Amino acid sequence: MKNIIKSMAALVILLLVSCGGKEEKKKEGIQIGQKPAPTETPKETPTSTVKPSETIDLTNKGIGPIKNVDLSAEVDDAMAAKGLDLFKSKCMACHKVDKKFIGPAPTGILERRTPEWVMNMILDPEGMVQNDPLAKALLQEFNGSPMANQSLTEEEARQVLEYFRTL
Repeated sequence: MKNIIKSMAALVILLLVSCGGKEEKKKEGIQIGQKPAPTETPKETPTSTVKPSETIDLTNKGIGPIKNVDLSAEVDDAMAAKGLDLFKSKCMACHKVDKKFIGPAPTGILERRTPEWVMNMILDPEGMVQNDPLAKALLQEFNGSPMANQSLTEEEARQVLEYFRTL
């Protein structure tokens, strides 16, 4: 009986020893003889915190037929009144005068954009979005909602611009 117990104990010890110890466990950290893995720090790219709608660019004339606009010192009230009517009928579905809506608010637009840029955007919004970096950025800021081409004439676009001078 003692021989059987000794044999069983030896068998158990043999099984325990033979089952373990063959696997290498991965150790975290640095091991001797290895170089530490380089830690990558993300490169900071300078990003502007100014939204495209708030960006001031008084040099860009945009892409389109308007190359030069001469604004008189005084606002032409008759032209501005026609521009207001056009704005109400063609633009107010997407633009609110003093706040962001589907599109940007026109209040103060001539403090941020050239008159040529504004008129080119009114006359050819598709061409501007394709070719003008600021127009592209505005499209992204306003969730990809493109400005509708209202097929205004240059004279009508100039009237809307004159109305914008009164805001």
